[in-house]
Amino acid sequence: MKIIERLENEILTGDGAIGTMLYAKGVSLESNFEHLNLVRPSLVLELASEYVAAGAQVIETNTFGANFSKLSAIGLGHKLAEINAAGARIARQAASGGRDILVAGSVGPLARIKGDERQPDSDELLEIFSSQCQALAGGGVDFLLLETFASLPQITVAVKAARQTGLPVCASLAFLEGGRSADGTTVAAFCAAMEQAGADMIGANCGAGPLELVKVVRQMAALTDKPISAYANSGFPEYRDGRYIYRATPDYLAAMAQELAEAGAGLIGGCCGTTPGHIAAMARSLAGRKPAARPRPASISMGESLQPSQRGATSWLDGWGERKIITVELDPPKGMDCSRIIAGSRLLKQVGADAINLAENPLARPRMGNIALGSLIQQQAGIEVIVHVTGRDRNLIGMQSDLMGASLLGIRSILAVTGDPASMGDHAGAKSVFDLHSFTLIKLLADLNRGVNAIGNPIGSGTGFTIGAAFNPNADNMAVQAERLRKKAANGAVFAQSQPVYDPALFLEALELTRDCGIPLLPGVMPLVSERNAEYLHNEVPGISVPDGIRARMRGLEKEAGVREGLAIAREFIAATFASAGGYYLVPPFGKYELALELIEYIHALERKKP
Repeated sequence: MKIIERLENEILTGDGAIGTMLYAKGVSLESNFEHLNLVRPSLVLELASEYVAAGAQVIETNTFGANFSKLSAIGLGHKLAEINAAGARIARQAASGGRDILVAGSVGPLARIKGDERQPDSDELLEIFSSQCQALAGGGVDFLLLETFASLPQITVAVKAARQTGLPVCASLAFLEGGRSADGTTVAAFCAAMEQAGADMIGANCGAGPLELVKVVRQMAALTDKPISAYANSGFPEYRDGRYIYRATPDYLAAMAQELAEAGAGLIGGCCGTTPGHIAAMARSLAGRKPAARPRPASISMGESLQPSQRGATSWLDGWGERKIITVELDPPKGMDCSRIIAGSRLLKQVGADAINLAENPLARPRMGNIALGSLIQQQAGIEVIVHVTGRDRNLIGMQSDLMGASLLGIRSILAVTGDPASMGDHAGAKSVFDLHSFTLIKLLADLNRGVNAIGNPIGSGTGFTIGAAFNPNADNMAVQAERLRKKAANGAVFAQSQPVYDPALFLEALELTRDCGIPLLPGVMPLVSERNAEYLHNEVPGISVPDGIRARMRGLEKEAGVREGLAIAREFIAATFASAGGYYLVPPFGKYELALELIEYIHALERKKP
């Protein structure tokens, strides 16, 4: 392990940014930088040689995003081995121009495709990372540098894959302000996990900037005796004249390199915004330095990793198991008049509904904001509101602001959903955000309940949300949906509501498959009102399936006859599931809360008949 042996006796200078410099050399941001290894190898070699000339003793391969997940998304998955091998070959060629220069095989995290809720399982992750690590090892790199990861579970799997090559492994997480990664991992939890996973080096890169990185390295040095790597950004970028400019000078980075060395880092390079000029200044400042004395590592435990919050302080679920819990979904208005929904909420409260659901712009069509409306309903109707929040309309920053604001307004229940894509709606210029999907939104809500934001910084008191999740029993493979609900429950969900379901047997199967989730599941009951309504729901609305027999019963019916038959079907479903269901989620169509009033009376009548 040449890299480990050298770090016992000297401080090594790493190279700087690759993407920043390739962009500065005229490569467009829309280009795939890793593919340049094949189509413009001379340009990649030119940059690597500039870092060697600047004094870098460790240079990285241009393979940060050369994994199957990213490459296959742009039609280059079949060239994975070729791109990684070329990256290793180019870096090795540049390294031959200097003395004892080591080559690090760069491996970055997997990117999530916006709007895609599905998370690769650990076996899939292992296969993806293994294919890249093996290709780099075959190309002749000296060690593998796993960098800029933001997820502790993902980098843990990546370390396992990298270790299979037999090469030394450096695992580097991106820490933000406050010393936590984007998924809330603390420095202590990261060090403990990497010790257990078998990483040979532990480090930090990217993140919040050089000053914060010094703090992180100090913590690492007190927690582990493994070599530490530190690759700082060149401060924060400033947007100027259509491009991002990093303002930190080479002299400043050189001074910060000294502080990183004093804090305990042994491999010190640059990340976003750093150039050969920065690396040259850092190399001069680190020349001849010996590793700093390290304190005896403290005992660390995986127990410091974040755990999902449990149920918030609300009351609508308190009667679960003692009586049937009833929630009713009402549509926020498309305009400014909310008198009807408030009147309906009052009546529903009077007949025994426990909570009102407010969807957020369903089918990507704008309606009144449900957080403000929910607060008004709670004040004027005296019934709790479950606000549906989607990942479609807000980025991560705006989401946190709005959720804290919701808590301030007295909202205590949130149903976290990904949301229909903006392309489904009637606003052609609208774009989906999807910084968060249902899984990560639930995790964020749990963190806010614990009193920390998305990067682990304290927000004061917790938000106290009761966190809900959606469940789709109409999917082709319900076992997959059950597994998704398990993950949502593990992330912090404490109740679930299903898509409207019309087949009692389907719901009973869902109850059985999700029993081990340990959270209440309310079936969605949407009364049909006409043949046209039934056919529309079945054929055009995602997540809803109306059985052939039910559609046959609605055939030719409309107006009052359609409503009567739709209510009869809903009552039959409730009667067939009454012994097993802990409650019901009523979804009257078109804001017809009167239909919900009738079904609530029916549920209460069944309760009164119980022996």
